Amino acid sequence: MAPALSKFASKPTLAGVCALTALIWILKKRGKKQIVKCRNVWPANDIQYVIKEEKPKNPKAYVNARFFRQLRQLLKIGIPSIVSAEFGFVLLIAVSLITRSACDLWMINIGTLIESSIVNMDVPVFKGRLLKFVTLLPLISVVNNVLKYGIFEMKLRLRTNITRNLMDQYLKGFTYYKMSNLDSRIANPDQLLTTDVDKFCESCTDLYSNVAKPLLDIVIYVYRLTTNLGGQTPVIMLSYLVFAGMVLTHLRKPIGQMTVKEQRLEGEYRHINSRLITNSEEIAFYQGNNREKLTLLTSFHKLVTHLRKCLEFKTLIGIIDNFVGKYTATIVGFYAVSIPFFQKNHPVLSGTADHRFKNYYTYGRMLVKLAEAIGRLVLAGRELTKLAGFTARVTEIKDVLDDLNAGKYERTMISDFKDEPIGNPGEGKIVTKDNVIRFDRVPLITPNGDILIRELSFEVKSGMNVLVCGPNGCGKSSLFRILGELWPVWSGTVTKPPRGKLFYIPQRPYMTLGTLRDQVIYPHTKEEMMRRGKMTDNDLKKLLDLVQLSHLLERENFANSEGQGWDVVADWMDVLSGGEKQRIAMARLFYHQPQFAILDECTSAVSVDVEDSMYSYCRQANITLFTVSHRRSLWKHHEYYLQMDGRGNYEFKAIEPDTEEFGS
Repeated sequence: MAPALSKFASKPTLAGVCALTALIWILKKRGKKQIVKCRNVWPANDIQYVIKEEKPKNPKAYVNARFFRQLRQLLKIGIPSIVSAEFGFVLLIAVSLITRSACDLWMINIGTLIESSIVNMDVPVFKGRLLKFVTLLPLISVVNNVLKYGIFEMKLRLRTNITRNLMDQYLKGFTYYKMSNLDSRIANPDQLLTTDVDKFCESCTDLYSNVAKPLLDIVIYVYRLTTNLGGQTPVIMLSYLVFAGMVLTHLRKPIGQMTVKEQRLEGEYRHINSRLITNSEEIAFYQGNNREKLTLLTSFHKLVTHLRKCLEFKTLIGIIDNFVGKYTATIVGFYAVSIPFFQKNHPVLSGTADHRFKNYYTYGRMLVKLAEAIGRLVLAGRELTKLAGFTARVTEIKDVLDDLNAGKYERTMISDFKDEPIGNPGEGKIVTKDNVIRFDRVPLITPNGDILIRELSFEVKSGMNVLVCGPNGCGKSSLFRILGELWPVWSGTVTKPPRGKLFYIPQRPYMTLGTLRDQVIYPHTKEEMMRRGKMTDNDLKKLLDLVQLSHLLERENFANSEGQGWDVVADWMDVLSGGEKQRIAMARLFYHQPQFAILDECTSAVSVDVEDSMYSYCRQANITLFTVSHRRSLWKHHEYYLQMDGRGNYEFKAIEPDTEEFGS
């Protein structure tokens, strides 16, 4: 058995052919299995139906002038100036790389000397050189680990600066809302803001070290070899570098686009999993687990199929990379270093055969290092192409955020309405004025361009409590979204108080992560509450009394809770019932005491008597009400009504004492 293996191993060409044949056979078998499996698990029609195939145009990801412009823009964010700490780490990495190259050069020389003393059987010289070698090894170890530290810290700093910049833009005003509801270019910003930024920074720092070190080695070894062997040898190597780099860069072009698609599919799969968690209760009531499983598995199948295609392509390119960038470079290196030794009267041939062997050994090692550096530089092109994909992804969200903050939107169907005389998104005016809400010829238009009301005009002053009613889809929520500046004003003028004096409570109130106190004072923090000086914990307790929730301060054994009373931490979305969450939202309204309150069916899960006391307190606190509700019990708390019929018409009138059956 052993002789047979030895004989097989002695024929690397045959072994390589066998390995390649086996790989092709496995891929064919795997392909057939996947086709059969897909037919059994995912019917072709369901894949098209469950997950829509049409996607927005992906950003182009190629190593070209556009890529370098995008990279420069992102690096300006990551490295703000030459006097920043980030630039200091760039210099630290550069110094570490130079020191490491110097150490490599020194190790070549000392290694040659040690082996020469062994061949010459000079024991004292051997011991002295070996001791010198051992003495400097700790320094080399320090250099290597300082380099690793610098690269990792540089990645963290790049990620920190880019993430903060994107988060500042993403959470500026209502940009996060606009990205999901007004703009259709990015479907999964969470993936872009987290995973893609991290991978961009990692790829960027790795590329810096993987390119800078080979470049430095090439400069050093080309100089040393040119000085001792002449210029012909390095020229051959550098010419090969240019040729191999051009060929491999062209072959690797698809990798950038593959990276972009991979990250998009990863984001899609992650988004579908998040939807399942967010809507778990509704799905459970519908018993939709099998349908959701089909959706999840289909998304996962698309991701895995793409990853497998990437793997197959990268395997093929890897074979070419190794052959061109590594092994062929070594062959070219051997040929190039042999040229001076086959030339008569070359200075390197002077001296004895032992001296010539020593020269060949030293310069040969340098040339091998040069060949390795050239090979690494050629292979670094693969990382450069991959970086182009991540750069395109991160630049995409940066550009979209810039557009949204500048008031520019791109959404399906909205372009169909650009020629309408009604106007364009953002052409209307918003005027800030206390104690009044006025709509002057303002159209209600959805982000998709659907016109709900062509011209809406009414005025509400402080103290004029208004009940808004009408069928679903008539424009009630659209009115409030325009009032809250979530949607753009197409034309006309909206006059409203400043944002802090207008408070909105939705039907499904939001509970933040944090303590019980945080739920009442949201979006303020405890420090902001104390700085205002208007409310203490005792005042907050009175607000809970108003909404009949003071018992929460005494309730114990919250799941995963710590602390007592106001400092209890729990998952409030799960701990509180629907009615309790709506009452917490009303306590939040009482805490902020705005001029106007927008109440969107926000007491639908509250009993009539508690609802009556809360609305009565709003009137006592001079909070003007804008209420969406169909409860007859709320009529007595309002003086006016705004009724929309769902066909583009509306009516704004005072509520008469004998009004009957309105708002249904």
